[in-house]
Amino acid sequence: MATVILVRHGRTTANATGLLAGRALGVSLDQTGRDQAALTGERLAAVPVVAVVSSPLERCRQTASIILDRQAGTPFAPVDPDLNECDYGQWQGRKLSELATEDLWPVVQSQPSAVVFPGGESMAAMQARSVAAIRRHDAAFEAEFGPGAVWVAVSHGDVIKSILADALGMHLDLFQRLNVSPASASIINYSASRPSVYATNTEAGDLEWLSNGIRSGDAPVGGGAGQKTA
Repeated sequence: MATVILVRHGRTTANATGLLAGRALGVSLDQTGRDQAALTGERLAAVPVVAVVSSPLERCRQTASIILDRQAGTPFAPVDPDLNECDYGQWQGRKLSELATEDLWPVVQSQPSAVVFPGGESMAAMQARSVAAIRRHDAAFEAEFGPGAVWVAVSHGDVIKSILADALGMHLDLFQRLNVSPASASIINYSASRPSVYATNTEAGDLEWLSNGIRSGDAPVGGGAGQKTA
């Protein structure tokens, strides 16, 4: 199958001030976030991606635009509402320090599969829609461009963590063990037999080895020799 690079949006004004932005409009990258997105764009510049699919929220579209500006070609650039941030309902716009005193907070930390945000979405529904979207796009890009296709999905921290948890075979209740930093890149290849996770939460490093795609197949016993760079 194709290979997806999951990119979280760069840091925002809300991130910097400890607010849960949720789906609020007008939340933009701050200067640190723009610098982070630019670094990720430079890392991806050596990889001819076939598409950069974005959440509809401004911070993701800004990050996607910075990545696209550094691509030599003209990748598809659709927006997919199924990659949108979790709907945090009445939690949206509140300080994280305040939310940490709510009765629901420890459930979010230890049993997210049971969480339904007041007036919002369940974390299980967030995972179901986002995983389905990633697999749908992945299959479509492989069908059009072949199994060596590489594409980018720009989304949000909890969304990306839930996608990674699914790929790793982790129960959603364990997904808080994962970390996804602003503008980080995580890499999944969906083969016919299983997803393979090649990287999580990377903020630096050469990605040129992805320029020829990932050669899917059985997992090598003993770990194998790694991916070829040419």
